[in-house]
Formats: sequence, C-alpha cells, structure tokens
Amino acid sequence: MDTELGNKNEPDQQQNKKHMKAFLVFLNCMLMAVGQVAGPLLVRIYYLHGGKSNWLGAWLLTAGFPILIIPIAISYIRARARAQAGRLLVTPWLFSASVILGLLLGLDSYLYSFGMSYLPVSVSSILGSSQLAFTAIFAYIVVKHKFTHYSINAVVLMTFGSVILGFHMNGDRPRGESKGKYILGFFMTIGGAALHGFLMPALEFTYLKAGKAITFELVLQVQFLISMFATLFCSIPMIINKDFKAISKEAAEFGLGETKYYTILLIAAIVLQLLVIGSLGVIFNSSSLLGGLVSSLLVPVQQAFAVIILKEVFNAEKGMALAMCLWGFASYLYGEYQKPEANKEESTH
Repeated sequence: MDTELGNKNEPDQQQNKKHMKAFLVFLNCMLMAVGQVAGPLLVRIYYLHGGKSNWLGAWLLTAGFPILIIPIAISYIRARARAQAGRLLVTPWLFSASVILGLLLGLDSYLYSFGMSYLPVSVSSILGSSQLAFTAIFAYIVVKHKFTHYSINAVVLMTFGSVILGFHMNGDRPRGESKGKYILGFFMTIGGAALHGFLMPALEFTYLKAGKAITFELVLQVQFLISMFATLFCSIPMIINKDFKAISKEAAEFGLGETKYYTILLIAAIVLQLLVIGSLGVIFNSSSLLGGLVSSLLVPVQQAFAVIILKEVFNAEKGMALAMCLWGFASYLYGEYQKPEANKEESTH
C-alpha cells in the first residue's frame, strides 16, 4: 500500500520540479530583462552628461555583487534550520574556474563599457545581439551543442546586420565624436559580444565538469566569486588611474547634478548585477543557448527605450539591422523548437 502511494507521488513530485524549474527560468529571464534594458541606458546617460571613466562603467557591471550575500545568508540559515552544516560548496575546480571566468567577465565589461562610451544604445544593443551567433559557435566547440542549418542561418543574418551598421557609421556618429573613436567603439563592442558568447558556454562547461550536484546554493557561491573577481579586475586599473579619487570631482561637474550622478551609479550597479545573476541563473536552470536567445530578444526593447528616453534616431539602416537580428533570432528559436520533434521521429524508426 505504501509502495503504491509512493509511486503515485513520484509523478506529482516530478511535475512540481518542472513547474519550479519553469518558474526559476522565468524569474531569471525577468532579471535579465531589467538589467539588460536599464543598465546600458544608465551607463550611456553617465557618459552623455560628463562621465569619462571607461573602467568605472565596467566596474559598475559587477560591483553590485555584495547583494548576493543576502540570498547566500538566507540559504545558510535554512541549512542550519534543517540541522545541516552551512558550508562552502565550491570545489578547487569550481574556484579556479570562477577566478578565470571572473577575470574574463571583467575584461568583457570593459569592452562593452568602452563601446557604450562612444556608441548610441540603439547601435551597441544591435551589435551586442551578435553574441547569440558567438554563443552558438562556442557552444558547439565547448559543450558540443549541435549546429543546424537554422543556427547557421542565424549566425549569417546577425553577421550581416553588424556589417550593415558598419557601412553606415558616419550617419549615426554622435556630434563632436571623432570617426576613429566611433570605429574603435564599434569593434570593441563586437569584441565584447564575442567574449560574452564564449563566457556563457564556458560557464555551462564549468557546471558540467563540477563533479558534484549543482544546487541553487552552489550556483549562488559561484556567482559571488565570478562577480567578485570581475570587480577586482576592474578595480586595479581604477586604482592605478586614480579613478576612485576622481569620482567626487566628476560628480560635482556632472551635467545632471551631483545627487543624480550618485543615484545613476548606484542604480546602474544594482540592475547590472541583476543582469549577471539572471544570465548565470538561466544557464543553471536551462542552457547558455537560451541565455543568448533571451538577450537577443531584448534588443527591440532596448531600441524602443533608447529612442524614447535618449531621443536617439532610429534610421533605415538600424531598422534593417534589427530586422536581420530578429530574423536570425526567429530562425534559431524555430530550430531549437524543431529539435524535440526530430528526436521523436528518430526514436520511432
């Protein structure tokens, strides 16, 4: 009798796990949405009104990592309540991988920050969406995700979208900005997208090779370490360049006022950390490919807010590049949707 009840409860437990996983994926996607839309806008506002430090812009991406102490502490308290000793779950392999990934994330943050200092959000967001193409390539190399003609189509389309923007640089260059700096910002953003495209499957590979069960508590600790080392990577150049000492002077000369300067930096640090948490959470609960898909899907939202809030011009070239980006996204998404059907057909033969 007890065995029968246990067997009946198993499907319910599996269903609950599926629902919880779907909820966590949705929650992390929402965190990504808030961070990816609000973060670049705030950083661009910082640059438009007198901000000059690219390293400070990069530092903001991960400097909010101390907020992770709250969920880590809650997890620790819950473990103690269940009479389980709260402990460091990170293995030497995970710690070493977190250090490397953190340093690479710091470099990636600088590349994006440099691009945002010279490019309108409407341009940098489209260029940044090319990370999906890089994610697909590196996911194939690092974690052996299979290439399909849909994913190849997506890579080609997104590449063409970036090329279209590249051929029309002069018409979108902000007033007073040199062509050299605009071109440099363009390629730094492409470089940031490429590095980000590598980081996502690299983190997925790290989880696969962890040698232990990947729990929510473990993911929080890994996130904390990655963000901490990324922040340290950006802090060292800031100390050398005396950027921390220059913050008070920069705040006093900021175009929107000193109070709004600190408010922008604080909110940017928080929402950008939400972006990091959401990205890592999506990889934990699903895959690096879904993270790339969600990031690309948010590009039209970024475009809309850039036009509304920053009064950026949305010209025909941007429209064509965005259309190619969305076409590539739709192609990739359709290919992913078709995979289960293909697997079903193969299993019946």
